[in-house]
Amino acid sequence: MTTEADMITTSTESACAPALLLIESLYEGDAPATDALELDFNYRTKSRLRATLASGAEAGLFLPRGTVLRGGQRLSASDGRIVGVVAAAEDLLEARCATAVELARAAFHLGNRHVAVEVGSDAEGDWLRLQADHVLEGMLVGLGARVRPLRAPFEPEAGAYAPGHQHPGDGSGARIHMMAGQ
Repeated sequence: MTTEADMITTSTESACAPALLLIESLYEGDAPATDALELDFNYRTKSRLRATLASGAEAGLFLPRGTVLRGGQRLSASDGRIVGVVAAAEDLLEARCATAVELARAAFHLGNRHVAVEVGSDAEGDWLRLQADHVLEGMLVGLGARVRPLRAPFEPEAGAYAPGHQHPGDGSGARIHMMAGQ
């Protein structure tokens, strides 16, 4: 139950607090970012969030539900500034396998557990990255993967049915519940 004292305290605190910068949409223009927001992947999946920008300004994110921010995207702030999203480094595991079949098997078992996975390759070969978890690390080792810890930005696959996953004009867009005979 809110008391009169609570209302006075809240009113006094908000009168002294700096204004909260509102961020409610992605920026689609060509202008460069004028501020930055560094978040790990878990925070980039939140559509409602209070955060501190690189400039020190306090911001409130009120993005459409289901929005997942990616490093390099830009946001529109209520004061006109353009805020660049920076994917923060976080504790990850990187799994590599001797063969494509072993890597596919590891990816299958991670996907079967609905684990967010980043898929990539470099001069050393193909890899899977996931947020650090000792149980999943043990499973991957048991499947024959070489696993190493690292700190890096995490940009997992969005998923086959995620908005924006399709490639325009190539007919690869996933369609859920397509009815025969439409």
